[in-house]
Amino acid sequence: MQTTTPDTIVKTTEDSIEQHLSGLATLRQEIGKVIVGQQAVVDQMLICLLARGHALLEGVPGLGKTLLVKTLADCTELAFKRVQFTPDLMPGDILGSEILEEDHSTGKRFFKFQRGPIFTNVLLADEINRTPPKTQSALLESMQEYSVTVGGETMALPEPYFVLATQNPIEQAGTYPLPEAQLDRFLLNIHIDYPSEQEEIDILRATTGGSTAKPRPCLDAAGLLAMQRLVREIHISDDLYRYVASLVRATRSGEGGDSQLQQWIKWGAGPRAGQALILAAKARAFLQQRLSVTRADIQALLLPVLRHRILLSFHAQADGVTVPQVLEKLLAAVPEPGQ
Repeated sequence: MQTTTPDTIVKTTEDSIEQHLSGLATLRQEIGKVIVGQQAVVDQMLICLLARGHALLEGVPGLGKTLLVKTLADCTELAFKRVQFTPDLMPGDILGSEILEEDHSTGKRFFKFQRGPIFTNVLLADEINRTPPKTQSALLESMQEYSVTVGGETMALPEPYFVLATQNPIEQAGTYPLPEAQLDRFLLNIHIDYPSEQEEIDILRATTGGSTAKPRPCLDAAGLLAMQRLVREIHISDDLYRYVASLVRATRSGEGGDSQLQQWIKWGAGPRAGQALILAAKARAFLQQRLSVTRADIQALLLPVLRHRILLSFHAQADGVTVPQVLEKLLAAVPEPGQ
């Protein structure tokens, strides 16, 4: 009879970690077959995936937001659905609805729930700010509770469940800005910028020829769920816990922080921001093949985590101060661990 020793368990865990890290490297390679450049954006999407969070992608038209999400889905063996948000979209179009059916053997009629596109693993909410708040709010419960309630019945969503929403930051006429309560449900707010000159040349070369690259699936649901559990176990020191708490609390009025920050920020971040920052930092460490969070992980993710969680005051807007400038000031104002 074979016995299991502590050394065997440790060796099994190490082998599992190596296998998952190898799978992540393959996933990045497959995404790179279609997506040229945008490495920081791809990494932030993977961080959301590993941290069991949701992402809000912002960028002008033509930068490949939808293609990026579709490619991620193609590289995984996960169910994928896309919903194009429009002004006439109703909550039932997302959640599903009860339809009247007839049993041909008995002639009896009955209601059957027809599941909507929200019952999937990867949901692309395209141009989420194009639909009214009533429909936007249909996503709230699913993003927080990973379940939906229809007709008084609560139904669990498939695991893993990942919402990627896109919006155009320029065209705001006829749009419905997301309320702060829903913005707070997104782990990261990812901005997609224009490609470099060489990247744009590579894009033109890759997309105007006779054939296009096709990624192969290299990650299944079980593998992703295992990685999400491993990310939760990534070590973070007490000093970094305090550092994250100090960063988040410094955005709030009445916390005795930097006076200029207090003048610039109308509404600060809540505790969920600190949770998001720690989970995202753990996922970044794992993505970079480390089993411990560093100060650099936290600082690198401060902008995408807090960008959509603070409201600028009238003074900041009048002075032309932007959110990135406020967060740069925040990093300078809050002492780093060990100082």
